[in-house]
Amino acid sequence: MPATRTWLKNPLAIFTANALDARGGLVLQDGVIVEVLAAGQQPSAPCNEVFDAREHVILPGLINTHHHFYQTLTRAWAPVVNQPLFPWLKTLYPVWARLTPEKLALASKVALAELLLSGCTTAADHHYLFPDGLENAIDVQVETVRELGMRAMLTRGSMSLGEKDGGLPPQQTVQEGQVILDDSQRLIHEYHERGDGAQIQIALAPCSPFSVTPEIMSASAELANQLDVRLHTHLAETLDEEDFCLQRFGLRTVDYLDSVGWLGPRTWLAHGIHFNPDEIARLGQAGTGICHCPSSNMRLASGICPSIELTDAGALFGLGVDGSASNDASNMILEARQALYIQRLRYGAEKITPERVLGWATKGSASLLGRTDIGELALGKQADLALFKLDELRFSGSHDPISALLLCGADRADRVMIGGKWRVVDGQVEGLDLKGLIADHSQAARQLIAGT
Repeated sequence: MPATRTWLKNPLAIFTANALDARGGLVLQDGVIVEVLAAGQQPSAPCNEVFDAREHVILPGLINTHHHFYQTLTRAWAPVVNQPLFPWLKTLYPVWARLTPEKLALASKVALAELLLSGCTTAADHHYLFPDGLENAIDVQVETVRELGMRAMLTRGSMSLGEKDGGLPPQQTVQEGQVILDDSQRLIHEYHERGDGAQIQIALAPCSPFSVTPEIMSASAELANQLDVRLHTHLAETLDEEDFCLQRFGLRTVDYLDSVGWLGPRTWLAHGIHFNPDEIARLGQAGTGICHCPSSNMRLASGICPSIELTDAGALFGLGVDGSASNDASNMILEARQALYIQRLRYGAEKITPERVLGWATKGSASLLGRTDIGELALGKQADLALFKLDELRFSGSHDPISALLLCGADRADRVMIGGKWRVVDGQVEGLDLKGLIADHSQAARQLIAGT
């Protein structure tokens, strides 16, 4: 049976995340891009499917590089609405400790569906909660990712420094070091896919300097080197964290990162706000990545990530939605809009363009995950695409389609393709009972707060 060749023909506008002219559209075959057509060009061979994209703005599938899926169950919870990071965490930890496999599955499905509807095709999740009964949390997430047909970097998080030893998390949420390492190794061997088109990948992700020991940080770095996987953690999110590192380790955050073997190109960090010029230079020289999470940083009043200094120094740079208890959404196109605005506040309008920010959300985010097969539209790249229409009232009167996505506040893709397969059609996730999911998830959220 001959392979299906699909032409996405003559889009209204197209952002490639590179310098290619793709105004004539894209030709797709076997889940990858096989032709990029300039304005007026025709495919080199007949296509048995033609999709007229004249009403669509086409982007590479957006890539979310930091999230906590389980937190969709604790969005906009009154006791933490007005708290900064440390008290916010201490209030929520006992609630999160009641998480069950069933609730995690629902929370993950909601987060992924919401991301997918926003044009996101690949998501990294940082799951670090493994209370009794939830030892197989990552396995639960793998099933959910496969069900929705997305790509994911699932990071095996950990907390090993409980309250009794001077950390922030309650004791029932921490694990012994060997348990963490054994499970990390199991997950990598069982699920980690390599090479172009990988759907599931695993990274190692001790939670933060204030919730894990230096020993588990060092051991995780050694295991990641040994098994060739990536490393992820929170770093330099707040001044409280910086003070914690100085008091406990006698080191600032980047010195601490270096001391445990994490300062290198295998590592990407969530937030990265409070760095001095010397630390920024070291991160750049090391090729370490930074995931900017603007909505969460604004919600918790943590600060503004120094994006231009970091990228000028050579650090890799992408975007993440974080949360969803500190965002409180899982929407990548809206996150790009927030990044545009908060970064303009810091650097001015001329330096922070819609194209630059969309580049962070696509090719930049792909680089954080160590992937070269996604994040841009070019020959041989995966056919991961987000298509947006500009037919709603909010876009009426707009003139530049690419800019309009962010400036006019696009929040939902019309179509999303992953590996050449449509996963969202006419603004709906294929095969998903969204009303039923919302009902089940809302009930689970109420039960988690009530402790029932």
